Amino acid sequence: MSTLPRRLIFFCLALFLSGATVFVVQRWLHSELAKSQTAADAAPARPMTHVLVAKGDLAAGTLLTADMLRWQEWPRDTLDESYIADDTGKLEDFVGSVVRSRLTSGEPITTARVAHSNDRGFMAALLTPGTRAVTVNVTPSTGMAGFVSPGDRVDLLLTMVVQPNPNEPTRHMSETVLTDLRVLAMDQRISDDKKDISVPKTATLEVTPKQAELVAVASELGLLSLSLRSLGTDAKSDAATSAMAPTWDSEATRLTVKQPEQVVQRKVEVVRGTESTELVIGPSGGAGPAIVGGSSSSNAPSLASGPAGLLGALAGFLGK
Repeated sequence: MSTLPRRLIFFCLALFLSGATVFVVQRWLHSELAKSQTAADAAPARPMTHVLVAKGDLAAGTLLTADMLRWQEWPRDTLDESYIADDTGKLEDFVGSVVRSRLTSGEPITTARVAHSNDRGFMAALLTPGTRAVTVNVTPSTGMAGFVSPGDRVDLLLTMVVQPNPNEPTRHMSETVLTDLRVLAMDQRISDDKKDISVPKTATLEVTPKQAELVAVASELGLLSLSLRSLGTDAKSDAATSAMAPTWDSEATRLTVKQPEQVVQRKVEVVRGTESTELVIGPSGGAGPAIVGGSSSSNAPSLASGPAGLLGALAGFLGK
C-alpha cells in the first residue's frame, strides 16, 4: 500500500471522529438546557412586592416631596420590617416629612430615617447643620397677610421709635436687620401643600447663632416685619441692602421736619404829650421804633421779645 492512500484514510477517519464528537457534545448540551428549563418552569415563582425608595440622593434636612420618592420591586422574602411596602403604607404619608440622615438613590425609606411633622425632633431634623430656629411674632401687615410660605426667603425689618436728643422730639425709623432668611414654618405649618390661605401669628426662621441673638434684641427694640424676597434675588442685591442706611420718618413725610421758628412782632404805641411813638417788639436785634403822628428819637432802642425785654425797653425810652 502506498503512503498517499494511507494518509488519506487517516485524515478521513480523524475528520469523522471530530464531527461525531461535536454532534455528541451538542446533543448533550441541548439535553441539559432542556432539563434546567423544565426545572425552572416547574419551580414556584419568587414572591415580589414594592418598596418605597429614594428617587435620588437626599441630604439630611431635606423636606420630602412626591417627586423625590418612587416604588421599586423587591423580593418579599428579603423584606425588612422597617421598609415601607405598598401594602402597608402610602407614598403620600411621607410627603412633607424630613430626612433625618442622608439617603442614597434607591435606598429604602424607613420610619427611623425620616421624621414626620408630629414627631419629636421634627424641627431639629429640618434645620441645616450649624443653624438655629427662632420665632417672631407677626401680624397680617408685618407677615405679608399670609402670602409667605415655608421654604420662602425673607428679609427681617425693624421699626422703632428713638429720641436722638433729650431736648428733641421722638423720631421713627426703620432698617433691614437681616437678609435672605429661610422660612421654616408659619405658625405650625411647615409645608405649602395647603391651598387655603390663613393669616399666621408667628413665623419661624432659620438663622445662624449670631443672627439668633440679633433677632432676640431686635424683638425687644421695636416692631419686626417680614419682607418677601424674589426668587431671582442675587448676592449683589444682598450687599446693597445690607449697606443701605436706615430710613427715617422725615423721608416718608415732611411733617416731621423741624420748621423754622416764625418771627412774631408786636407793636406798642407810646404817647408823651403831643408826641406819639410806635415801638416794634421782636427778637433781639429786630427793627427799631416806628414814628406815628410825630417824631422819634433816632437812637431809640430796639426791643427784645418777651415781658422782660418789653418793660426794660419802655423804661429806657420813657427815661429819656
